[in-house]
Amino acid sequence: MKFILFCNLPYAFSILKPLEVELESRGFEVLWFVPSGIEDKFPYRDAKYTSLVKDLKKFEADAIFVPGNEVPFYLRGVKVQVFHGLAGEKKGHFRIRDYFDLYLTQGPYFTNRFKELAQKHKNFEVIETGWCKLDKLFEIKDEVLKEKEQLLQKYGVKKIILYAPTFSPSLTSAPFLKEEIAKLAQEQDILVIIKFHDLMDKELKDIYTKIEGNIFISPNDDITKWLQIADIMISDTSSV
Repeated sequence: MKFILFCNLPYAFSILKPLEVELESRGFEVLWFVPSGIEDKFPYRDAKYTSLVKDLKKFEADAIFVPGNEVPFYLRGVKVQVFHGLAGEKKGHFRIRDYFDLYLTQGPYFTNRFKELAQKHKNFEVIETGWCKLDKLFEIKDEVLKEKEQLLQKYGVKKIILYAPTFSPSLTSAPFLKEEIAKLAQEQDILVIIKFHDLMDKELKDIYTKIEGNIFISPNDDITKWLQIADIMISDTSSV
């Protein structure tokens, strides 16, 4: 069987990676779709990937896994929604956009809601699978634990706080917490790691980047490692 892992933003990479591992372990063929605008951020260069839709057509997939909200309807294969987070409180999470044949839900709350919608729309199925990104979260490797120890020693601290705000102007906590984050960064025993959302306002990023003290700005897009390293996370309505 053949499968496409369909990315439209960098957050999709770490969500779909556990799926790639599972599919390839079963002997299936996998092709990543990575748009040219985010190709420079794609971390799995040994994988088979393309930024051309014509290549996806030629591939003739049996199924397409999608963490985002949209996928070209004209591509061959069952369109499968795997979601980009656990943010059920967001209005758009349960919006049926008529792109998908199958919804793989994260747990009973999501399953029940989508099964109700399936009864209403009658054009998709729902299976509760859990969320694929969590697979990697619980596979804590020695190098991750070693990196945590290195950070603790480098900054001379005992605890690590991760701050991961969303980007939505009406929902983000970033404009309101900058002073509190700056205070935390002055604490002797605390290191603050900040993971910006891909779409976060540049001016806000600049404000946080200029904060002095025990602060570290994540240089990469995959937050999984920081979720493993941090002792506690501060967030808002971010799907993280």
